[in-house]
Amino acid sequence: MPNKILGILEQREGKLKKVSFEVLSVVSNLASRLNLEPEAIIVGNEIENLDEALNYGVGKIFHLKNENLANYSPSGYADVISEQAKELNTNYLVFPNTALGRDLAPRISVRLNGGCIVDCISYEISNGEVIATRPVYAGKALIDVKLKSDIKIITIRPNVFKPQKKEKSSTASIIVKDIQSPNLKTRTIEIKKSEGKLDVAEADIIVSGGRGLKGPENFYLVENLAESLGAAVGASRAVVDAGWRPHNEQVGQTGKTVSPSLYIACGISGAIQHLAGMSSSKYIVAINKDKEAPIFNIADYGIAGDVLEILPKLTEEIKQIKS
Repeated sequence: MPNKILGILEQREGKLKKVSFEVLSVVSNLASRLNLEPEAIIVGNEIENLDEALNYGVGKIFHLKNENLANYSPSGYADVISEQAKELNTNYLVFPNTALGRDLAPRISVRLNGGCIVDCISYEISNGEVIATRPVYAGKALIDVKLKSDIKIITIRPNVFKPQKKEKSSTASIIVKDIQSPNLKTRTIEIKKSEGKLDVAEADIIVSGGRGLKGPENFYLVENLAESLGAAVGASRAVVDAGWRPHNEQVGQTGKTVSPSLYIACGISGAIQHLAGMSSSKYIVAINKDKEAPIFNIADYGIAGDVLEILPKLTEEIKQIKS
């Protein structure tokens, strides 16, 4: 009878992403409550910080290794993960709800004939079953979901479940399995990224700009404030749709979910789609000339005023304090 739960880890350029440790913590927690064996799978070539993953409560990590799988391939990753899951006779699979996870989880679900719950933000155990909670209607409501399928697949929202280290088991191990001929219908040849820029999904401080900046030519004000704080630059959907900023900076329901220590919203009114992606930030500072803007309803600190006038003064003040 199946008695395993697998975490599907994500790596980029040979290094585990932060969300992988969140997946491991969820897997470890569910395993202890459901009496399952916690294990994990990582696909890639050389991965430099894989040993660190053994500190999060899993007994085994299967490294499915091939140089052609160093970067994401939908067909290649789906095939090798589903075959490994079958071999291990797995009950549950937990994915990160990242761009990779959202693409990969449904593919695995079809191959394993399993049910899939996406974008889980919390869960509870009832009568030996996982009841997962996920947002619906662009975050306006929450719904509890239970799967009836034999194999159950869950994707967890990044930056919601805090990674929890556990004492490393003396039997914990990494098992490297060389994949000889992966099925590569598509293959990532090259990944280009903005050099020197922090990823909003990984950053501890984020400064985001919206339509209140009035044009892309004023976004340097957000960039200057972010630089003074050592922060990542984010953007609202309206700004990205208008072509002012790249999609990889978008925060919100159709962008990236973030949970930094400090989130500064500059000229962002606070549409429900945006709030769904950043409302779990520890501290939120809102700058907007509209005193009735919804963003002020969730902000810890608010400044009602023209963002074009406030940002230069705020940046200068921060520079003076730091100097």
